[in-house]
Amino acid sequence: MTGWILIAMSLGVVCGYIVHEKTSPGFIATFSGNAKLLTKIFLFMVQMIIAPLVFATLVVGIAKLGSLKMVGRVGGKAFIWFLSASFVSLLIGLLLVNFFHPGAAVILSTKEIDQARSASGAMQEFSLDSFVDHVFPKSVIEAMSNNAILQIVVFSIFFGVACASVGEHAKPIIKLLSSISHVILKMVGYVMIFAPFGVFGSVASIIASSGLEVFHFYGKYLLSFILGIVILWAILLVVAYIILRSSATRLLKRLAEPLLVAFSTTSSEAVFPVLTRELEAFGCKEEVVAFILPLGYSFNLDGSMMYMTFASLAIAQIYHVQMNFGTQITMLLVLMLMSKGIAGVPRAALVVVTATIGMFKIPLEGIALLLPVDHFCDMLRSMTNVLGNGLATTVVTKWEGELKHEHAPEFGHHQVQPDVSKSQI
Repeated sequence: MTGWILIAMSLGVVCGYIVHEKTSPGFIATFSGNAKLLTKIFLFMVQMIIAPLVFATLVVGIAKLGSLKMVGRVGGKAFIWFLSASFVSLLIGLLLVNFFHPGAAVILSTKEIDQARSASGAMQEFSLDSFVDHVFPKSVIEAMSNNAILQIVVFSIFFGVACASVGEHAKPIIKLLSSISHVILKMVGYVMIFAPFGVFGSVASIIASSGLEVFHFYGKYLLSFILGIVILWAILLVVAYIILRSSATRLLKRLAEPLLVAFSTTSSEAVFPVLTRELEAFGCKEEVVAFILPLGYSFNLDGSMMYMTFASLAIAQIYHVQMNFGTQITMLLVLMLMSKGIAGVPRAALVVVTATIGMFKIPLEGIALLLPVDHFCDMLRSMTNVLGNGLATTVVTKWEGELKHEHAPEFGHHQVQPDVSKSQI
């Protein structure tokens, strides 16, 4: 898919440049409008799966946690880490995109900006009254029909907690929703097949109108995001060394293979079995790993979190959507809530960004502009997600006093530790 997206971008560049240089302003306007139809179709298909995807995956994720008694002390400590790491990640993305303003590198005409913003609706200031209207649904059917994602999230949380509380009676519902979520995930794959067409339409349209200046945006956007990942890694590693001390270096050696696989495949889910093996070999208790790591894959993808605020506000900058600091913090909190439960979805970051910017009246057309460089961002996101979940599992194990062999010498990945007894085996 990445190869097809890059091919589509290249064709869009060539086509758009020819139209920009060789045709009249009237033809450019007509061409740009027609090319955007491809992007419009792609975005509509993404939007149509958001509401059922959020509801099914979030309810199943919450219900599988069980009652609060079952979650207990370990789950509480894990969620303290998850929420703290998510907030820091989202805040880094917010601060960097405000500092570097990568979206300002895209120069659109006033007419194009006005058209995109009018299609998205007027931007509203977030008063207490409007906040209540955005958060609490009076009808879940109405919320789904309007793609009011935050209202769907609130209903899903109540529904998921209720399912967890009633126990056996809710199992058929959870099984049904789990099946629905798998079907919707398959639909995500089908929708992404159309992504190259959306990319072609978006890139051809913007280059036909503005020329090759858009590539200044891609360079600035990617470099700013890389800096954000570096800062996030630095913070995570400092916290790891404070809590784990000398064991942190051994942990990083254990995580080297999963990190490399996640970086090269752009999939943090693909390394789940390897990550489980390495954490247990490091000394994390098997039961703790089995409980914390799956939770982390749903609630603690730090690289994806940072990307969400970064990408959302970069699109707002492209279309000159003014957002004061209070509104940006509101968006951060919405993203923190929105991202929980669907973090394991392929291209989850883009799905969540699409849902969120629509809520804040930011033009959805900007999503297609991000796709040509999303693969490279995804490599860094995936690697950071693996690091964050590895650290979270190890730190919670440490807090529980269950971290074994902290001072044992380093062994090869497949060697048996000499102090394992027959009874332990």
